Amino acid sequence: MTKRLVSLLLVLALFIPVAAFAEEDAVSSASVANFYGDYALTGDDLMNAVNSFSGFYLVSTVNPDGTANSAYFIFAITKYEDKYYLRLGLAENQSKLNLEANGCGVAVYAATPSTEEGAKPYAVSGARMTFSKVTDAAVEEALVKESGSDTAMFFEITNVAPLG
Repeated sequence: MTKRLVSLLLVLALFIPVAAFAEEDAVSSASVANFYGDYALTGDDLMNAVNSFSGFYLVSTVNPDGTANSAYFIFAITKYEDKYYLRLGLAENQSKLNLEANGCGVAVYAATPSTEEGAKPYAVSGARMTFSKVTDAAVEEALVKESGSDTAMFFEITNVAPLG
């Protein structure tokens, strides 16, 4: 029995990939890959999907103590002079306080998974959007006028990446 166990361990040792001994682990190397790049939404397609008010919406900010703050709430996207802006209508909450304090965050939109045969049963289509507060008063005024809301907060979308 001992000989079989030792033999099995030796055979298994031959199949351990050399990459397992590399400095990067599976989590850190996975985080730099865009596994759903083929399903990414960008530009007008992203704007139209977000503005359909279906799917999953998440906004992440940073609390004053440096911890993450993530909240689900619906947002909209507006296009103005060939740039895309996130429109957030927030109640008085921690997310709003964080955005007022540091003016940036990450928004995630994930389209509702397809029910077609062969489709993945989880969200793969959508985008992760980095955003920062609009600082140009004229642009902000135009966005407020276009939206019809003087209480909304506007942020320029500065980067768009696939979901994962």
